Amino acid sequence: MAICDKKSALITIILAIWFFIAGCAGTVERDRRELAPEIELGTTIGSLAEVFSPDLIAVEGYGLVGGLRATGSGECPPQIRAYLTQYILTQLPKRQDVERLINSRDTAVVLLNGLMPTAVSKNQYFDIRVAALPGTQTTSLEGGWLYGAELETARRFGMTMKALATAEGPVFIDRIDAGKRDEKTGYILGGGRVLDEYKISLALRLPNYRTASLIRDKLNERFGEGTAKAVSPSKIDLKVPAKYRRQKQRFISIIKATYLSETPEITQERISTFVRTLAVGEDKQSSEIALEAIGKESIDKLSALLNLSDEQARLRAARCMLNLGSDTGLDTLRQIAADKNSPYRVEALEVITRGASRNDAAAISRRLLRDDDFDIRLAAYEQLRRLDDITVAQTFVGRNFYLEQITQTEHKSIFASRSGQPRVVLFGAPIRCRKNIFVQSDDGSIIINAPAGQEYVSIIRKHPRRPNIPPIQLKSSFELGDIIRTLCEEPFKKRDEGQIGLGVSYAEAIALLKKMSDKGAVRAEFRAGPLPEIDLIIKKQQTIGR
Repeated sequence: MAICDKKSALITIILAIWFFIAGCAGTVERDRRELAPEIELGTTIGSLAEVFSPDLIAVEGYGLVGGLRATGSGECPPQIRAYLTQYILTQLPKRQDVERLINSRDTAVVLLNGLMPTAVSKNQYFDIRVAALPGTQTTSLEGGWLYGAELETARRFGMTMKALATAEGPVFIDRIDAGKRDEKTGYILGGGRVLDEYKISLALRLPNYRTASLIRDKLNERFGEGTAKAVSPSKIDLKVPAKYRRQKQRFISIIKATYLSETPEITQERISTFVRTLAVGEDKQSSEIALEAIGKESIDKLSALLNLSDEQARLRAARCMLNLGSDTGLDTLRQIAADKNSPYRVEALEVITRGASRNDAAAISRRLLRDDDFDIRLAAYEQLRRLDDITVAQTFVGRNFYLEQITQTEHKSIFASRSGQPRVVLFGAPIRCRKNIFVQSDDGSIIINAPAGQEYVSIIRKHPRRPNIPPIQLKSSFELGDIIRTLCEEPFKKRDEGQIGLGVSYAEAIALLKKMSDKGAVRAEFRAGPLPEIDLIIKKQQTIGR
């Protein structure tokens, strides 16, 4: 009986193993059949190589903020002092007492952090966070100016690394958001400058010069001579074509989706497959990128998607066609941008600005300046600004920020940026203040006043810490642009150098503009852009790096 039981158990185990093997074989066969279409489409560059190009690079450095009113300190670690002394000496036109400059209560040594986007080109700008060194007696960076500083890869500063960017500009400490203000931390809006184009390269997973040469030749054939250069059996350097200069990450995705070999038959098979998945599949992004990677051969079949009810599929098909040189989908993009119920309006507008002719892009953007939705008007303005269109009248104020005025809209609004290049935008200009107004800053040092019957606006600035010094008073018209210039232009100018102002900072000015709107002194809604997200992203990166 025991022998039979043992035989029975052995047979059971053998059968179980056999069924397991058969089941696995069946699963593998089913998987092979299901994946066969993808496998038969060919080998992509992304399957053979990695692309090294992060969206952002964390950078840091140390610098000196000057122009403080006895709120700084000369305290800093010896190694930072030695670095700053050497760096400042190389920047000053004449030899000065650097030690005395650093030790002054009117200066403060600061830590700089930024997130340098790799998609930008040389000399383009990004935001910088500036903070007083912890444990020092610096009490405020308000009103300060960051002297020139170097930025290197974060957490490697001082390790003889090459500087990736520089930083300089006025310190911006937000006065708009409610809550306690940290005067020891601020931003240099658009204050970081990229020193060199960030290089993109492909690294082959299995180094092979023949494969590297095939990839190089394929990319140069598809995107133009000089796009790719095989520098070793494992590395290919890439140069972003002018067409994708503002879409580097998209270009990288297209590189990865590019097939290494092709025939007319397989190309049509690929197009049919990806047009189908773009129309009805879930991963529409990958399908769109794959079709753009294939090239102009995709255009005919893509045009069939312009009549679909799925708006996202229509948008993606039209964008892909526009990037491939066909404006057949331009009307589709116009319709989406103008559709008040569409969630893709801004995206469609950005596609038009990047890919359509300048005249087409400007025309649709001007039309959308009259839209009821402020976010759409703002997006239209941003596109016109990018196009350097005459619709946006621009004045540089106080060597600090841009005052931009737009007349082609009935809706009167004031927009103040708090990231990127500092700028105040007046939608529906000219905007006039009502008469009989009184607005003052939180500390009472700035007053905007026009009593009943007065035919001009009085703008008064008192010294914030010395009440015995007589206040300065200037006159302005009731036009808001004139008030802004009177507030913020430099106080010491020759008469032939333009309007004289009170030297009010950008942060103070936009806080006053919000008060004027809130109090009804000006009949225009006030909108402020978001603050830089440097703090949040840097904290995440530091957490991941631990």
